[in-house]
Amino acid sequence: MKTDDLIAMLATGAGAAKSDTAARRYAAATGVGACAAALLMAALLGVRPDLSQAVLLPMFWVKIAFVGALAAASLVAVLRLSRPGVRLAWASEALAAPVLALWALAALVLAQADAAERTQLLLGQTWRTCPFLLALLSAPAFAALLWAMKGMAPTRLALAGAAAGLLSGAVAALAYSLHCPELEAPFIGIWYLIGMLIPATAGALLGPRLLRW
Repeated sequence: MKTDDLIAMLATGAGAAKSDTAARRYAAATGVGACAAALLMAALLGVRPDLSQAVLLPMFWVKIAFVGALAAASLVAVLRLSRPGVRLAWASEALAAPVLALWALAALVLAQADAAERTQLLLGQTWRTCPFLLALLSAPAFAALLWAMKGMAPTRLALAGAAAGLLSGAVAALAYSLHCPELEAPFIGIWYLIGMLIPATAGALLGPRLLRW
C-alpha cells in the first residue's frame, strides 16, 4: 500500500482494522508453511525409522522445546514488528532465553565428556548437511510469512524480514526434527541455530525490498 493510498483510506473513515487480522494472517501462513515443510521432509528425506523409540528419549523433547520456544518468540516478534511504532520489548529476551539455556546445557555436556568425544558431540553425523536441509525446508514458510507481512504495516523492514525468516526456520526445524538423528545439545545449539539463521539472514536482506509499502 502506498502512503497516499493509506492517507486517502483513513480520510474516508474506513475504520480500524480488526485487532485479530495479523494473528489470523500469520496463523494461516505458519500453518501452510509447517504443512509444506513436513511434506517436503517426508518426500525428500523421510521420517527417521526409529522415531517411535526416539520420542521416548528426553533429549528429543529438549530439541523440540528449544525449537518450539524459538518459534513462539519469533512469532511474537513478527506480530510486534508488523505494526508501526510497536517496540519489541521482551520479545528480544524471549528469543535469547532458549539459545542461552541450550548453550548452557551444551557446555555442561562438553565439560563432562572425555576429550576424545567432544568433536563427535559437536559435529555429530550430519553437520555438513543439517543447516542447509533445514534452510531448504524453511522456504515455503518463508514465502508465506513474507506474503502475510507484506499485507501489514512493518516499518523496520530488515528487522521484520529477519524475524519472519527466523520463524520460518524454526517451523522448518520442527519438521526436520522428525528426520534428524542428532540429539546432542552441542550439535543442536550450533547447527540447528545456523540453519534457522540462514532464512533469518535472507529475510534481513530481502525485507527492505519485499516488504516496502
